Amino acid sequence: MSTSVQQAIAALPLPPGWRWRVDLRHRRRSLGIEVTPDGEVLFAVPADADPYAVAAAVRTRLPRLAEEVRRRRERPAEPVKELISGSSFAYLGRRYRLRRVPSADGRKVRMHRGWLELPEPTNAEEGARKIAAWYTERGSEWLRARLPSLEARVGAAARKIAIADLADRWGACTPTGAITVHWAVIQLPPPLVDLVLVHELCHLKEPGHGPGFRREMRLVLSDADRRERWFADEEPLLWRGRVG
Repeated sequence: MSTSVQQAIAALPLPPGWRWRVDLRHRRRSLGIEVTPDGEVLFAVPADADPYAVAAAVRTRLPRLAEEVRRRRERPAEPVKELISGSSFAYLGRRYRLRRVPSADGRKVRMHRGWLELPEPTNAEEGARKIAAWYTERGSEWLRARLPSLEARVGAAARKIAIADLADRWGACTPTGAITVHWAVIQLPPPLVDLVLVHELCHLKEPGHGPGFRREMRLVLSDADRRERWFADEEPLLWRGRVG
C-alpha cells in the first residue's frame, strides 16, 4: 500500500525540490500532513487508505503546503539568549527585563515589580532550565483558567491539559483527549495562545487537517486565518531555552 500511495502522490504537480515521505500508521483514521522544521513534508496515512483518495486530499492542500514549506525553509535560526541582567523575555505578549539576584535556598524565578528575577545560577544551562520551569508553572495556571471557556466554544473537552517541552511542536493532542502545549507558547499574546488551544481542541472532533478541521476552527475563531498568519510571523522568534 505504501508504494501505491507514494505513486499516487508522486503523480501530483508537486513543487520542484520538495522532500516528502509517506508514513503508514495503523491507528490513524484519516490523512495527516506535517511539515518538519527543515521543510520536509510527512504524509501520515491510514494503513487501509485509498491511494487515489489520499492524492485527491493532498491536491486540495498543495497551495497551503507550498507556503508552509517555503516558510520553514526560510525561517531564521533558533533564538539564543544571554542570561544577563537587562535581557528581554516575553510573557503573554508583554516584554520583561531579566534581573539576576542573589541565590538562596528555595528561591525560584519570579515576576517581581515588572522584572523577571533569576536567582544566580551555577551556569547558563541551569538558568535556562529555571526560566523554562517558571514558564511551565505560570503557563499551567493560565491555561487551566483559560481552557473552560474555549472548550465551551469548541464543544469538546480535554481530558487534561499540560505544559512540556515538545521540541519542534507547539501543541499535541492524544486520542484519549490529553492536550499538551509547549512552554514556549506562553511567550505569545493571548489570542495566539488561544489559537494553539483551539487547534488542539478541534482535533478532538477532527483528527486531521482537512476541510472539516478548517471548518471547526473558523466556527470558533472567525479570524483563524489572520491569527495563523500572525502566529507564523511570531513563532520563529520564540525562545525555546537555548543559551549562549
